[in-house]
Amino acid sequence: MLIVVKVIPRSSKNELEQISRDVFKAKITVAPKKGKANAKIIELLSKYFDLPKSEIQIVSGLTSKQKRVLISD
Repeated sequence: MLIVVKVIPRSSKNELEQISRDVFKAKITVAPKKGKANAKIIELLSKYFDLPKSEIQIVSGLTSKQKRVLISD
């Protein structure tokens, strides 16, 4: 499954909200430096979908606020 994640870094809390069937909004507390934000997004998605982190891969937008994420199922 391919989804779009819109990221809001430096938020007051970490949370994931489903906007539509394949669009999510992720609020994360970390700053987008050295891949920490991407790692936090994968962690949030892993908990949301109850999958191991290895099943989730950011396929585009590594340095963007909008990311395309592939979730293996």
